[in-house]
Amino acid sequence: MNSPVLSKEFSNSKDLLDTLYQNGITKTYHEGDIILDENASIRSIPIVMKGMIKVIRTEEDGREILLYYIKAGESCIMSFLGGMHKEKSIVKAEVEEDAEILFLPVDKVSLFIKQYPEWLDYIFRLYHKRFEELLDIINAIAFKKVDERLLNLLYKKSSNLGSKTIIITHEQLANELGTARVVVSRLLKQLEDAGKLKLGRNKITLSEN
Repeated sequence: MNSPVLSKEFSNSKDLLDTLYQNGITKTYHEGDIILDENASIRSIPIVMKGMIKVIRTEEDGREILLYYIKAGESCIMSFLGGMHKEKSIVKAEVEEDAEILFLPVDKVSLFIKQYPEWLDYIFRLYHKRFEELLDIINAIAFKKVDERLLNLLYKKSSNLGSKTIIITHEQLANELGTARVVVSRLLKQLEDAGKLKLGRNKITLSEN
Protein backbone atom coordinates (compact mmCIF):
# COMPACT_ATOMS: atom_id res chain seq x y z
CA MET A 1 0.00 0.00 0.00
CA ASN A 2 1.41 3.36 -1.05
CA SER A 3 1.50 6.13 1.53
CA PRO A 4 0.78 9.78 0.63
CA VAL A 5 3.03 10.81 3.53
CA LEU A 6 5.98 8.82 2.20
CA SER A 7 5.32 10.04 -1.32
CA LYS A 8 5.62 13.59 0.00
CA GLU A 9 8.68 12.76 2.15
CA PHE A 10 10.56 11.32 -0.83
CA SER A 11 8.95 13.40 -3.58
CA ASN A 12 12.33 14.16 -5.15
CA SER A 13 13.36 10.51 -5.41
CA LYS A 14 10.78 8.19 -6.93
CA ASP A 15 13.47 5.53 -7.36
CA LEU A 16 14.13 5.48 -3.62
CA LEU A 17 10.41 5.36 -2.84
CA ASP A 18 9.90 2.44 -5.24
CA THR A 19 12.90 0.66 -3.69
CA LEU A 20 11.46 1.05 -0.18
CA TYR A 21 8.13 -0.49 -1.22
CA GLN A 22 9.83 -3.30 -3.16
CA ASN A 23 12.05 -4.31 -0.23
CA GLY A 24 9.66 -3.65 2.65
CA ILE A 25 6.74 -5.49 4.18
CA THR A 26 3.64 -3.58 5.26
CA LYS A 27 1.77 -4.59 8.42
CA THR A 28 -1.24 -3.16 10.24
CA TYR A 29 -1.38 -2.68 14.02
CA HIS A 30 -3.93 -1.53 16.56
CA GLU A 31 -3.59 0.82 19.52
CA GLY A 32 -1.68 -0.84 22.35
CA ASP A 33 0.16 -3.35 20.14
CA ILE A 34 3.90 -3.72 20.82
CA ILE A 35 5.93 -3.70 17.62
CA LEU A 36 9.33 -3.83 19.31
CA ASP A 37 10.16 -4.77 22.90
CA GLU A 38 13.22 -4.09 24.99
CA ASN A 39 16.05 -6.63 24.61
CA ALA A 40 14.55 -7.90 21.35
CA SER A 41 16.70 -8.46 18.27
CA ILE A 42 16.30 -5.75 15.64
CA ARG A 43 15.81 -7.40 12.25
CA SER A 44 13.96 -4.60 10.48
CA ILE A 45 13.51 -0.85 10.60
CA PRO A 46 9.95 0.53 10.83
CA ILE A 47 8.67 3.47 8.82
CA VAL A 48 5.23 4.66 9.93
CA MET A 49 2.96 5.18 6.93
CA LYS A 50 -0.19 5.88 8.93
CA GLY A 51 -0.97 6.35 12.62
CA MET A 52 1.53 6.89 15.42
CA ILE A 53 3.93 5.00 17.70
CA LYS A 54 5.32 5.97 21.09
CA VAL A 55 8.83 4.96 22.15
CA ILE A 56 9.28 4.12 25.82
CA ARG A 57 12.21 3.30 28.09
CA THR A 58 11.70 1.02 31.11
CA GLU A 59 13.87 1.22 34.22
CA GLU A 60 14.91 -1.75 36.36
CA ASP A 61 12.22 -0.98 38.95
CA GLY A 62 9.53 -1.23 36.27
CA ARG A 63 8.93 2.49 35.85
CA GLU A 64 8.53 3.74 32.31
CA ILE A 65 9.12 7.07 30.64
CA LEU A 66 7.99 8.33 27.26
CA LEU A 67 10.90 9.32 25.03
CA TYR A 68 9.21 10.46 21.82
CA TYR A 69 6.50 9.80 19.26
CA ILE A 70 7.01 8.43 15.75
CA LYS A 71 4.47 9.98 13.40
CA ALA A 72 3.49 9.13 9.83
CA GLY A 73 6.46 9.54 7.50
CA GLU A 74 9.00 8.97 10.29
CA SER A 75 11.12 6.06 11.51
CA CYS A 76 12.72 5.01 14.79
CA ILE A 77 16.32 6.20 14.83
CA MET A 78 17.13 3.97 17.83
CA SER A 79 15.99 0.91 15.87
CA PHE A 80 18.08 2.06 12.95
CA LEU A 81 21.27 2.51 15.02
CA GLY A 82 20.72 -0.69 16.99
CA GLY A 83 20.02 -2.71 13.86
CA MET A 84 23.09 -1.34 12.08
CA HIS A 85 25.32 -2.46 14.97
CA LYS A 86 23.46 -5.75 15.55
CA GLU A 87 22.50 -4.72 19.08
CA LYS A 88 19.41 -5.56 21.11
CA SER A 89 16.70 -2.96 21.42
CA ILE A 90 16.99 -0.66 24.46
CA VAL A 91 13.48 0.77 24.01
CA LYS A 92 9.89 -0.40 23.60
CA ALA A 93 7.77 0.77 20.67
CA GLU A 94 4.02 0.75 21.29
CA VAL A 95 1.23 1.75 18.92
CA GLU A 96 -0.42 4.96 20.15
CA GLU A 97 -2.85 5.24 17.26
CA ASP A 98 -3.85 2.45 14.81
CA ALA A 99 -0.97 2.24 12.38
CA GLU A 100 0.31 0.92 9.07
CA ILE A 101 4.04 0.29 9.18
CA LEU A 102 6.54 -0.48 6.44
CA PHE A 103 9.31 -2.76 7.75
CA LEU A 104 12.66 -2.64 5.94
CA PRO A 105 15.28 -5.38 6.44
CA VAL A 106 18.31 -4.08 8.32
CA ASP A 107 20.80 -5.27 5.67
CA LYS A 108 18.88 -3.44 2.94
CA VAL A 109 18.79 -0.24 4.95
CA SER A 110 22.60 -0.17 5.02
CA LEU A 111 22.75 -0.50 1.25
CA PHE A 112 20.27 2.33 0.75
CA ILE A 113 22.72 4.71 2.45
CA LYS A 114 25.30 4.04 -0.26
CA GLN A 115 22.84 4.12 -3.13
CA TYR A 116 20.60 7.06 -2.24
CA PRO A 117 21.85 10.37 -0.78
CA GLU A 118 18.21 11.22 -0.07
CA TRP A 119 17.98 8.27 2.31
CA LEU A 120 21.06 9.41 4.25
CA ASP A 121 19.59 12.92 4.47
CA TYR A 122 16.34 11.42 5.79
CA ILE A 123 18.23 9.51 8.51
CA PHE A 124 20.21 12.60 9.55
CA ARG A 125 17.04 14.71 9.79
CA LEU A 126 15.41 12.07 11.98
CA TYR A 127 18.50 11.84 14.15
CA HIS A 128 18.53 15.62 14.64
CA LYS A 129 14.85 15.70 15.55
CA ARG A 130 15.10 12.83 18.04
CA PHE A 131 18.21 14.35 19.62
CA GLU A 132 16.32 17.61 20.24
CA GLU A 133 13.33 15.72 21.65
CA LEU A 134 15.53 13.76 24.06
CA LEU A 135 17.19 17.00 25.19
CA ASP A 136 13.69 18.36 25.90
CA ILE A 137 12.97 15.26 28.02
CA ILE A 138 16.19 15.72 30.01
CA ASN A 139 15.44 19.42 30.48
CA ALA A 140 11.89 18.69 31.64
CA ILE A 141 12.97 16.05 34.17
CA ALA A 142 15.78 18.22 35.51
CA PHE A 143 14.10 21.61 35.66
CA LYS A 144 10.31 21.33 35.37
CA LYS A 145 7.78 20.32 37.98
CA VAL A 146 5.67 17.22 37.38
CA ASP A 147 2.48 19.26 36.93
CA GLU A 148 4.08 21.25 34.11
CA ARG A 149 5.39 18.07 32.47
CA LEU A 150 1.94 16.50 32.78
CA LEU A 151 0.19 19.45 31.15
CA ASN A 152 2.80 19.60 28.37
CA LEU A 153 2.29 15.89 27.71
CA LEU A 154 -1.47 16.37 27.47
CA TYR A 155 -1.04 19.28 25.06
CA LYS A 156 1.29 17.18 22.91
CA LYS A 157 -1.17 14.28 22.84
CA SER A 158 -3.99 16.66 21.96
CA SER A 159 -1.95 18.12 19.10
CA ASN A 160 -1.00 14.67 17.80
CA LEU A 161 -4.60 13.46 17.89
CA GLY A 162 -6.14 16.69 16.64
CA SER A 163 -8.64 16.63 19.52
CA LYS A 164 -9.10 18.35 22.87
CA THR A 165 -10.37 15.06 24.33
CA ILE A 166 -7.77 12.41 25.15
CA ILE A 167 -8.76 8.83 25.95
CA ILE A 168 -6.24 7.71 28.54
CA THR A 169 -6.00 6.42 32.11
CA HIS A 170 -4.15 8.02 35.00
CA GLU A 171 -1.98 4.89 35.12
CA GLN A 172 -0.94 5.33 31.49
CA LEU A 173 -0.02 8.96 32.05
CA ALA A 174 1.98 8.03 35.14
CA ASN A 175 3.90 5.42 33.17
CA GLU A 176 4.75 7.86 30.40
CA LEU A 177 5.94 10.46 32.90
CA GLY A 178 7.85 7.97 35.02
CA THR A 179 5.95 8.80 38.20
CA ALA A 180 3.25 7.29 40.46
CA ARG A 181 -0.44 7.10 39.54
CA VAL A 182 -1.49 8.79 42.79
CA VAL A 183 0.71 11.76 41.91
CA VAL A 184 -0.87 12.07 38.47
CA SER A 185 -4.40 11.76 39.88
CA ARG A 186 -3.72 14.49 42.43
CA LEU A 187 -2.20 16.83 39.85
CA LEU A 188 -5.02 16.24 37.38
CA LYS A 189 -7.56 17.20 40.06
CA GLN A 190 -5.58 20.37 40.78
CA LEU A 191 -5.48 21.22 37.05
CA GLU A 192 -9.23 20.61 36.83
CA ASP A 193 -9.83 22.92 39.80
CA ALA A 194 -7.68 25.54 38.02
CA GLY A 195 -9.88 25.26 34.91
CA LYS A 196 -7.15 23.78 32.71
CA LEU A 197 -9.06 20.59 31.92
CA LYS A 198 -12.09 18.46 32.71
CA LEU A 199 -11.82 14.89 33.93
CA GLY A 200 -14.05 12.03 32.78
CA ARG A 201 -13.98 8.25 32.95
CA ASN A 202 -10.68 7.30 31.30
CA LYS A 203 -10.69 10.58 29.39
CA ILE A 204 -9.42 14.13 29.78
CA THR A 205 -10.74 17.18 27.93
CA LEU A 206 -8.46 20.20 27.74
CA SER A 207 -9.93 23.65 28.14
CA GLU A 208 -9.93 26.06 25.20
CA ASN A 209 -7.86 28.67 27.01
